[in-house]
Amino acid sequence: MNTAIPPRDDARIAAALERLSLRFGPRLQAGKAVREQHGHTTTYIPNQAPDGVFYPESLEEVQEAVRLCAEFRVPIIPFGTGSSLEGHVNAPAGGISFDMSRMKRVLAVNQEDLDCTVEAGLTREELNQYLRDTGLFFPIDPGANASLGGMAATRASGTNAVRYGTMRENVLSLTAVLADGRAIKTARRARKSSAGYDLTRLLVGSEGTLGVITSLTVKLYGIPPAISGGLCPFPSVEAACNAVIMTIQMGILVARIELVNTLGMRAINAYSKRDYPEGPCLFVEFHGTEAGVREQAEMFGEIAGEFSGGPFVWATAAEERQKLWKARHDFYWAGFVLRPGCKALSTDVCVPISRLAQCIVETEADIAESGLIAPIVGHVGDGNFHVSVLMDIDDPTEIKRAEAFVARLNARALAMDGTCTGEHGIGQGKMRYLEQEHGEGVDVMRTIKQALDPLGILNPGKILALSGT
Repeated sequence: MNTAIPPRDDARIAAALERLSLRFGPRLQAGKAVREQHGHTTTYIPNQAPDGVFYPESLEEVQEAVRLCAEFRVPIIPFGTGSSLEGHVNAPAGGISFDMSRMKRVLAVNQEDLDCTVEAGLTREELNQYLRDTGLFFPIDPGANASLGGMAATRASGTNAVRYGTMRENVLSLTAVLADGRAIKTARRARKSSAGYDLTRLLVGSEGTLGVITSLTVKLYGIPPAISGGLCPFPSVEAACNAVIMTIQMGILVARIELVNTLGMRAINAYSKRDYPEGPCLFVEFHGTEAGVREQAEMFGEIAGEFSGGPFVWATAAEERQKLWKARHDFYWAGFVLRPGCKALSTDVCVPISRLAQCIVETEADIAESGLIAPIVGHVGDGNFHVSVLMDIDDPTEIKRAEAFVARLNARALAMDGTCTGEHGIGQGKMRYLEQEHGEGVDVMRTIKQALDPLGILNPGKILALSGT
């Protein structure tokens, strides 16, 4: 097998750059700094910069540029905000990065239907700012202020997924440009359909390997009249996980329920200048009516007490809640205080919730035995957790030790009938684990890829390897 990367042809790339420059002028950039920015990856995977960066402003411009790249067989790497963690925006064969940041119009808001249609470059924070006077909001919150197109491409989720689902459940339809320049709309705005293959779900999570997403229609939700939450410490990770399991099994409509282990809480306190308990903690939040939120919080408190959790640190005021969740969302950056000067190998897995406690406990033991510094955080309401391995990337032995740990973590999750990634995606970093997870199913994915992108120009070197030469 090769690595799904077409052979590099400098002459073809130069010709494509010249044609794009003649057509789009300064909206094609080829300076070293901007190219390296668009090969940026927030992990230890080395930067692989594209040969040029194109800033389209319309669907038609994306189509035109895709056709030109197809003519010269030059790779296309869609780019949202560059916050992905598995090397999704790297350009291992060079090519053109399509930066979608100038396509950020809100095309329609259908308040009665609780949905809206937006261009792919709009970020989730920009959308919620636009919606602020409608009483509606878009709930998917991966932490970073990611673009909606990028979130769809990586099937993102985040802290609210336990209540509102992931991008898979919240994208009704999208428009994408295929490798030959055709634009397709995958569905209408109806909330359900039995009309043919589900092209929306095919493209959600495809990481730019099947098409360039240009716009999408997403679900919206009413802003809850009451929100409360806070932080609850536990004597052990196992106790915290068991409290989560019981909370979900009891049907309590918790909006967010996040685990941070002891090392993670120590990092959060140091980075965010907080004084939270430095033991395993659950960050929780409840949405609903005043009475409903109060009832949910009381029920959770009783469950936490059964596992020796508490005392609960409530954050009912909006400002205090914002500080609490800001500290949680800064977990990735907080980790670096534990080992200044190092890079992070950030990885995630997801398991059935009944296996969550066992998986995290075994993972903590593995970290200790490996001599690694690696705090854990998890969207544990749906069985998903992340490990951030701090390592010296100039030490090959340490990199090898960290990668061996990640291999064992993925094997552990798969042995528990879980997945090698709950939300980070495959990119470059997890291709080998996709094969382990899906087996011959990867051959079906490979067939789809080859049918829709026979030249292999759409984000090559990501998700799967192609058979043959």
